[in-house]
Amino acid sequence: MFKDTYKNKKVLITGNTGFKGAWLSIWLLKLGANVYGYSKDIPTNPSLFEAIDLESQINHIYGDVRDYNSLKKVFDEVKPDFVFHLAAQPIVSTSFINPIETYETNIIGTVNVLEAFRLMSHKSNLIVITSDKCYYNVEWTYGYRENDRLGGKDPYSASKAGAEIVFSSYFQSFYKSDPNKHITSARAGNVIGGGDWATNRIVPDAITSWAANQNVEIRSPYATRPWQHVLEPLSGYLRLGQLLTEKRDKINGESFNFGPAYNQNHTVLELLNKISENWFLNNNELNTGITTNTENALLEANLLKLNCDKSLHTLDWEPVLNFEKTTEFTGNWYYEFYFKNPSKQSLFSFTLEQIELFENLAKEKKISWTVNN
Repeated sequence: MFKDTYKNKKVLITGNTGFKGAWLSIWLLKLGANVYGYSKDIPTNPSLFEAIDLESQINHIYGDVRDYNSLKKVFDEVKPDFVFHLAAQPIVSTSFINPIETYETNIIGTVNVLEAFRLMSHKSNLIVITSDKCYYNVEWTYGYRENDRLGGKDPYSASKAGAEIVFSSYFQSFYKSDPNKHITSARAGNVIGGGDWATNRIVPDAITSWAANQNVEIRSPYATRPWQHVLEPLSGYLRLGQLLTEKRDKINGESFNFGPAYNQNHTVLELLNKISENWFLNNNELNTGITTNTENALLEANLLKLNCDKSLHTLDWEPVLNFEKTTEFTGNWYYEFYFKNPSKQSLFSFTLEQIELFENLAKEKKISWTVNN
């Protein structure tokens, strides 16, 4: 996989205790990497990071990306071959409650990562992860391309646009002429999958409500999103790291979208109905009720799509799972957690099995990153 790019390499992940960071850590361990993590805390309870005892399997450092001196010390000591910057304040609703923390973490935190990376004395590759919400969303029906306008009406979206602007500025000012430092950014959103318990996210809200035998309350049942399993964008991030070592002139300084097939956009209600079908098949006594309450709706867009043509043509990347498989993977993981009472080791093994199944499905489609010759 990925032509053994990560085997025996030192890989630093900021935000490794989060949902995507934990899944990325597991996959990199499977690929033979020496994984280092840098996070300020464990953001949810429960958390995937704790549920599979990930801390015992990686080199974990507690620290805040807003603390430049602490961050730079980690860069200098670890000397990573690859850096995946995922640390962020990732919740739209929280950005309304604490906009200062959101801007500081998502913009200044990214500045600190880029600066610490710039001052390292060895060759390395950096992938900066932002969000599909970095685009100024006017809710048009076609997908946003990487050269479309950046911006945001809410603090979270604006902070992600700011992170992308900082990324571009650093590349033009410093990295464009540096033969030893290669960087790229990735934009993805509406990621679902087992092990996400973040607040005010639709799937975690539904799962925790249903597990407690309660109806889930939703704000925007007909909002449309490009739902994708967490492994989809992670395969894109790993592909970027691979190609930074092979075809860096084509992707160095560039940004890339990662999303599902163009016809895979579904409403919130469709998503929950599909996941509830999966739970019902596992246990027909489970409550999977849904109620709607629009009174507390936030300033959120109802329509958001990405155009992933650039990733398809430049990276030879494409999504693996259809909507049915995406919801199946997600529902099965949560069912395993809540109703099979697994040990941390067995849940880790189950998570690895989902990664292996994803890899095998990608092999069947002959997707580029599965080919090692």
